[in-house]
Order: sequence, then structure tokens, then C-alpha cells
Amino acid sequence: MSIFDTLMAYERDTQALGQIAGRLGWDQETMMPRGAAPQRGEEMAAIEAVLHARRSSPQVAEWLAEAEAPDAVGAAQLREIKRAHERSVKVPADLARRLAQVTSEAQGKWAAARGDEDVAAFLPVLQEVVALKREEGQALAAGGDVYDAMIEDYEHGTSAAEIAATFDAMRPGLVDLRARVLDRPAQKTLEGSFDEGAQMKLTRKLAKAFGYDMSHGRVDKAVHPFSSGSGLDVRITTRTSAQDPFNCFYSTIHEVGHAAYEQGISRDYLLTPLGRGVSMGVHESQSRIYENQIGRSAAFTSWLYGEMRDSFGDFGIASADEFYKAVNTVHKGYIRTEADELQYNLHIMLRFDLERALMADDLEVGDLEAAWNDRFEADFGYSVDKPSNGCLQDVHWSVGLFGYFPTYTLGNVYAGCLNQKMRKDLPDLDSELASGNTSSATQWLRQNLQQHGGLRSPIETIERAAGTAPSPAPLMSYLEEKFTGLYGL
Repeated sequence: MSIFDTLMAYERDTQALGQIAGRLGWDQETMMPRGAAPQRGEEMAAIEAVLHARRSSPQVAEWLAEAEAPDAVGAAQLREIKRAHERSVKVPADLARRLAQVTSEAQGKWAAARGDEDVAAFLPVLQEVVALKREEGQALAAGGDVYDAMIEDYEHGTSAAEIAATFDAMRPGLVDLRARVLDRPAQKTLEGSFDEGAQMKLTRKLAKAFGYDMSHGRVDKAVHPFSSGSGLDVRITTRTSAQDPFNCFYSTIHEVGHAAYEQGISRDYLLTPLGRGVSMGVHESQSRIYENQIGRSAAFTSWLYGEMRDSFGDFGIASADEFYKAVNTVHKGYIRTEADELQYNLHIMLRFDLERALMADDLEVGDLEAAWNDRFEADFGYSVDKPSNGCLQDVHWSVGLFGYFPTYTLGNVYAGCLNQKMRKDLPDLDSELASGNTSSATQWLRQNLQQHGGLRSPIETIERAAGTAPSPAPLMSYLEEKFTGLYGL
């Protein structure tokens, strides 16, 4: 074999081990008995030690120096292997192992503290996670900005300053539109109880309607919905609430967007660095366009209304138009994942500023709850009522995902650009969505974006698919038009 082939065979094994680590994480959030958490932490640490050793091996550096790419795809493979290697060698092996163990254990402690509404029980392990992540960030930054170094793990090619500028440009329009909407009479919302078994039956139908391949995936329940895996094994989770079936349905559609991206990547890239989503922002563009621009559209909700009536009978909503308004109602709430499209990004901006302050050592972990509550009241106009609706609601910080949160809003921005181009290319899309047929939209996304995986940079991936450089303008125009119509502004 050529040196390039030898390196790719080595990388294939590394990628396979990474998939095994991901499966351990999936099991921990879905099926693992609670008492197994300490052992699982050691298991995760052991496999992370192996992965870190492989990624940082001097042999990889030697192969990279000598390997010749056979084509443009091969050059992209080498680029991504080099990027991973250069980052891995900056992080001491003991630190990588310790991070894997502590974040695995912290996840269980977060879930218990969230259930008990006990911030104090979570703070000691969060303090340890933050300290370890700061240490990792300092190693990666090599004298540069620690938070920028963390963002590189999720959205390489951008910086905190660039993200902050985008957020600052969006905030006034979001706040103004929200004020105008909330000044109007409230829309009718769902009332009553909805059988959770029936919810799961319909949610699996929704997953299939959006193109999720159940022969290479499965739908389970978890405290915090997520998608896991790539290639031939891509799993999702959702959650149910008897009083809020939309939580289940739109969590599922959201996670199917992530899963469809992974399932849609060219099989030629299986178990290679290109065989997964190029960034979390691009990933989020898929989940958000599935959930919102497609799933919450007037056309699709008219079909979903019929499915709801078939599943639950008369549930108090008189028409498809009234149902569309109920799906898209703007309302007070604490939970990011349950937020309407209009207010969602304000939740992200809060988290972005807080975690940036944590990593800069400008905010102490012990002051996090107060800082969160103060910021929430300033941004939303009412007080947090309990920790599970405040700083304990998200799993991300417990598992060390600092730098991840801003990619949610970047994903919304990207989705706005993609939706604008998709609607131009598919002028009859709404007539198909009204019958529950999403195939034109999902195939357009697969053809123009998903199949390419990590072949190009995040920005180039969006530019090629959307035909324009990423900008918040299409998203802001979409929101203005949608909510102006919904609320008769």
C-alpha cells in the first residue's frame, strides 16, 4: 500500500473506535443503570486514552509528511487528519483521559441534581469540569484566546468575536419583533392530556416521513433528546410529556435532521474524517430547517393536524389554520428546546455570554446560578422559578461542551440561507408538504449539502448549497414575514 493508503487504514480504525465511544455515550443516556456511572466513567476514560494516543501518535505526523493525496477528496482527508493530529498533540494524554472520566461522571450528577432541583449538588463537579476545560483550552490556544480554541472543536474557521458581531446584529430585530408579537392577543394552545404511547407511535411515523432510515437507526427516550452516531448506525432520542406532545414531535423532527445528515453522507466516506457532519453549525442547520422551515410550515402542519386527530381524536383545535398558530405560538417559557423560533436565539445568546465568561475566568462557577437568573430576567422580563428551568436545564456544560452553544444560532442563520435557496429551487414544495411528503425538501438537502460530509469547510459548505455567503438577513426576513402573518402585525 502507499503511505496514503496506510494512513487511511489507520484512520479507519481510529474512527471505528470513536464510534464505539459514541455508542457508550448513547447507552449511558438511554439504558445504562444509574449505579453503573462510576465504572462507565473509567470505561470512557480508557477508550479516550486509546483514541488520544492514536490521534497524537508521532507515526501519524510521519505519514502526513510523506503521504500524497491521489485526488481532491484525498487532500481533504489529509487536511482533516492533520487538523485533528495538531489539536491532539497540544493536549496532554492525562488531561484527555481525566476529562473523559470526569465528564462521564458529571453527566449522571447533573441528571440527579436536575431531578432534585439542587444546584449545590452539581456545582462541585461542574467546578472540576470547568477547571479541566480551561486547562485544555489554554493548551489548545497556545497563548491565544481560550474560548476561540474551544469553538474550533465545533465550528472551525470562526471566532467568538465574529459570533458576537452576528448576535449583536440579530438581537435588536428579534427583541423588536417579539415585543410587537407579545403586544397582540395570545394564540390558542393545546390543552388536555395526550397518551404518551400514542405520541411515540406518531413520532416514529414522523421520523420516517422525514426520511429517517430505521434500518440504520432507532428512536428511544432520554432526559435530553440527542442524535448519536454516523454512517450505518445513527440513533436518535426524544422525550414525551402528557401535556405537551409538540415537545415529543418537534424534538424528534429536530433530531431526525441531525440523523438524516449523517445518514445522507456519501458511503465512500464511511469511517473516514469526511464521513461525518462538517461542523455543529452546519449540523444544526439541518435539524433546524427540518424542525422549523419544513416542520412548522403552514403546509406541513395541515397534514400533521390530520395525523393528530387520527391519533388523539378531537383535541380542542378546530381547524388546520388554528393548529398552525398553536404550533407556532410565541409564549413565555424557560426551556431552550421548547422555545418558539422567535425567542430561541435569545436563549443561545445568554448561554454564549455566560460560558465565554466562565472560560475567561470572569465568572466563577459558584456565581453561575445568580448570573443566569439575573441575565434571564433582563432578557425575558420574568424570573426563573426553579433550577431545572434555569442553569440546570441543559446537559452541555456537564459533559464539557463549551463552545457548542453558539453553533445553535449559527445553524439557524445557515438554515435561513438554505431555506431561501430551497424555496427558489422548489416552487411547488408546499403542495407536497401539505400531503406529508417531505421528499423533495429532504432530497434537495441531501443532494446539495448532506452527501458531502466534511469535504469542505463549514462556510464553503453553506455557500455552495445556498448560493450565497452566510448572513442572518434571510433568517430575519423569514421570521418577520412568518410572525407578521401569524399575528396580523
